[in-house]
Amino acid sequence: MRDFHKGVWQMSLAMLISGSIGAFVLLSGLPVTEVVFWRCLIGAMALFIFIRVSQKPFSPLTRTTLLLAILGGVALVVNWLLLFAAYERISIGLSTVVYNTQPFMLVLMGMFLGERVSLVKWGWLFLAFGGVVILLSSELTGAHGSEWLAGIGLAMAAAFFYAVTAIIARKLRSVAPQHIAFIQVLTGVVILLPFASMPSFSGDFPWSILLTLGIVHTGIMYQLLYSAIQKLPTPITGSLSFIYPVVAIVVDNLVFGHSLNLTQLAGGALILFAAAGNNLGWGEKKPRECGVSVKTVN
Repeated sequence: MRDFHKGVWQMSLAMLISGSIGAFVLLSGLPVTEVVFWRCLIGAMALFIFIRVSQKPFSPLTRTTLLLAILGGVALVVNWLLLFAAYERISIGLSTVVYNTQPFMLVLMGMFLGERVSLVKWGWLFLAFGGVVILLSSELTGAHGSEWLAGIGLAMAAAFFYAVTAIIARKLRSVAPQHIAFIQVLTGVVILLPFASMPSFSGDFPWSILLTLGIVHTGIMYQLLYSAIQKLPTPITGSLSFIYPVVAIVVDNLVFGHSLNLTQLAGGALILFAAAGNNLGWGEKKPRECGVSVKTVN
């Protein structure tokens, strides 16, 4: 029970941290590629320290597992680039709500990989699609410009690449999650190094924001997240994950004064409700034997 309560506050804190990332990205004032590069570099150093302090030996890697981890890193970095680009075009809150279509990207990918998709999951999928249609309805009336539509597309593309990362992570169950994250952010450093410029050491360069993104939003957040996942059953981690979009919407409103209109709230609520139903298994037949499953999140 003690581990359970510890897992709950670890997961809650991880989601609180995740919900604030958009504000730090925009407040940095740097191009998206620069922000992601520094997040990867500083995050890699933070994760390396955490791994060393834990004194756990690094997971043995075959050529296949290493290539898969690197491929997952490519997908994760593309995911961050797309999501952060969406923040610049539409509000953080709206981007995060659309980004929460990721469970359904996983369902569709699983179907193409031969996994059976139940009728209940199809129902949640169509409900989420209805939410996206409602979100886009204001664009169809000409209330928004092309930048707004591009932002929605970027957030959905980010959800797709997150799902790719998660699919690959399923193939890496023999590797400790912290070690996967370390390889992924190192991959990001290598990919984005050609696009990085020499930083300024003047007072104008947002070092404090970049250090927060790397240490808090990457190193500490991943450590909390993976520790919580090891302690909690999947339904609890799934329900607590919805702290993330709520915090993002609140932070967006407090820092930038952005708020969702009634149409966006209706569409967003439908997406989040459908995602909750999918994640928590609402409507699915319960197995006779009770067991605790662990979900791997990247």
